[in-house]
Amino acid sequence: MKFENNWQFKTLENLEKEVWPKVDFNSHLVTRTSKLRKVPLNEFSIEDLRIMIGQNFGLPYLVPLAMDRLKENVLAEGDLYAGDLLVTVTSVQRQFWIEHPDYKKQLREIISDNLSLILNDKLNVGDGFLE
Repeated sequence: MKFENNWQFKTLENLEKEVWPKVDFNSHLVTRTSKLRKVPLNEFSIEDLRIMIGQNFGLPYLVPLAMDRLKENVLAEGDLYAGDLLVTVTSVQRQFWIEHPDYKKQLREIISDNLSLILNDKLNVGDGFLE
């Protein structure tokens, strides 16, 4: 996927050209994902990436950012446990990986390069990425 210049400094609302209506729902997850759509991607924390990717939001933009973080530290940690970002990324819906084979190849390389760390941490890496 080809992105415009400086796309990381834009929000998902800008990039997807879709503004969600104001939410009036008493759910932390709904409120948080709605707010994160208004945050520039370069300001996303590991936890922000984990939450949005876990909900399958903004995948074409967020998965590459997550993989950059995973290259730095395959056990990058949001609010749950060491490696929670990796587990979330490998749990992305299969159709995404079919449509983005280069991303899947890149993720497999990250996993392969860090296999001993992943196995030592007993992470539940999904979608056959360890095969």
